[in-house]
Parts: sequence; structure tokens; C-alpha cells
Amino acid sequence: MTDKFISIEGIARRYPGAGGGTTTVFQDFWLSMARGEFGCVIGHSGCGKTTVLNILAGLDEPSEGTVIVDGQGIEGTSLDRAVIFQSHALLPWRTVLGNVAYAVSSKWRKWDRARVKAHAQKFIDLVGLTGSEHKHPSELSGGMKQRVGIARALSITPKIMLMDEPFSALDALTRGTLQDEVRRICLETGQTTFMITHDVDEAIFLADKIFLMTNGPGAVLAEIVENPLPKERGRIDLHRHPYYYALRNHIVDFLVSRSKSFAAEVTDHDPRHVPTVRPGLGEPVIVSPPRVVEPNPAQSVAR
Repeated sequence: MTDKFISIEGIARRYPGAGGGTTTVFQDFWLSMARGEFGCVIGHSGCGKTTVLNILAGLDEPSEGTVIVDGQGIEGTSLDRAVIFQSHALLPWRTVLGNVAYAVSSKWRKWDRARVKAHAQKFIDLVGLTGSEHKHPSELSGGMKQRVGIARALSITPKIMLMDEPFSALDALTRGTLQDEVRRICLETGQTTFMITHDVDEAIFLADKIFLMTNGPGAVLAEIVENPLPKERGRIDLHRHPYYYALRNHIVDFLVSRSKSFAAEVTDHDPRHVPTVRPGLGEPVIVSPPRVVEPNPAQSVAR
């Protein structure tokens, strides 16, 4: 990938363990994304998915390594990065408009009230909450609350939208509706998005790339799966695409078996050059470029 809009470079996260030792959640983690891409991380609980997202958000620090976004290293939180959590995290005393406007005025402090309101209204309309501007969170359904969270995140025009399983607590119908909305919005706005999920079908529907992590502790990024389905894809006919089941089976096979045995079976894994595969008809095709081996100066022939 040439456009490394997000560049996670060799990060690790360790915690003090029993008996004076340390517990390594994940290590030597390298990942990059281009501007406008939608990436999903999938792995079992305990592999460090949310920790990676928190480091990207500036809510946590890596034990080693660095994270660069748009050419700048991450040092703490920033309004350039918006987070949508599993819970809606709305201010209960503010209305829908008030919650979104609060985020807008936090980023553009010199804007007058009319400009803040107009900007907030644009994103309330974008997520389909027109007419609910003056309702408080207690008057909203779970899906509507998450829509407010999405509007609030988008309203500050972040460089990255970070999503930590935002639909996991919703019923299936509401979850599907919000997935449709997020996909539509990201396609319309070109929003760069990094998402954590346990839902394979959610990742297939939303993501351009799916990052597969092995089991923790000591988890690593094992594989990058390039989504072979059309960019303009619909939920209704998604399962009819000839590549759908090959893609789904590849991810499920990793989660069920290969994620557990990866360390023992793949002894030559290079964390800096993680293979990118494109499942389709037949065997998955490795599409990442071959690693360039630097020549040994001692063996080079003088000209």
C-alpha cells in the first residue's frame, strides 16, 4: 500500500503480570490503511482488538512502537479522531441537537450559535433523525441513540472514525438498518473508518479490508483479507455473489481453527509483511507484493 494514511508500526501492549512478570496482549503489530478505506479487525476476546482501537484514539499508549495518522504521530486524544463506543455515551440532559451541537462547538469554538446549529442539523439529517432534534436520550430507542452517536462523530469531520462494536447490543433488525446507514454514509463522504467487530457478516458487508488477529495473549496480526465483493453491494443479494461463501468460509475457518494453531504452524511469520489474501473461486489468492530482500553488501559485486 502506497498511501499509508494510518500507519501502525510495531506496537505492543504489555501489563504487569503475577510474580513480577509481564503479560503481552499483542506484540510487533504492523498495520496500514489508505485514506477512505473501511477496515474491520476480527479476533477472539483477549487478542487486544479494543486496545489497538484505544491506542489509535489516543486513550491508551503502546508499550512500544508508534502510530502515525496523516503523517503525524498520535499523542493523546484529538478531535481529528472520533470514537463510537458500544454504548451510546450521550449526555442525558441534552437533546439530540444539543448532543451533536456540543461536539461541533468543541471543535469550532469561535462559531456562533446559528452556524453550530446548522452544521449539527446537517448530520442529524444525514443519519435520518430529522424531526427528533428536541428529544432527549430517554425518549429514544437504542437504534436512535446510536444514530445520534454516529451523527456526533461525523459532525466534527474526523480524519478517522473509530467504532468499537457499536451495534452489538442492538436487535438484529436495528443492527442491519444501522449497518446500511453507516455503509451509505461512508461511501458518500469517503470517511476513513476503523472498526472492531465479532460479527463476520458485518465485516463482510462493511469492510474493504478485514484484519485477522490470532488468539491472545501474545496475539499477532496473521492475515489481511481483501474483500472481493463489489464496492456497491446490497444486503439483499450479498449472499448470492459467487465469492461470498468463499470469503465467509475463509474468515470462519481462521476464527475456528487457524487462529488457535497459528503460532505453531506458521513458524516463518513476518509481522512487517503480513500476507494479503483475496478469497474467491477456488483457493484464496495472495495479492500482497512479495517482500523485497535487501542485498548483502558483503556479497555485492563492485562495478
